[in-house]
Amino acid sequence: MKSITLLLNTTESVKSFVNIISQFDFDMDLRCGRYVVDAKSILGIFSLDLNRPVVLEVHSEDCDELIKSIAKYIHQ
Repeated sequence: MKSITLLLNTTESVKSFVNIISQFDFDMDLRCGRYVVDAKSILGIFSLDLNRPVVLEVHSEDCDELIKSIAKYIHQ
């Protein structure tokens, strides 16, 4: 499993993010504090506090292509 910190603070960024990650077959979760939702669920993502960074947990070790695809959302 790999964890990546993201910033998804606009409606447009959430829509675009979900469209990108839906192309990948492996499971992914988004964690914000103690809440965890399916990263491919737009409604689930909107239930989180998007004013602060969230953590994408990728349940695959081979996710280099995914990381390149979502690079603009990665929070340093």
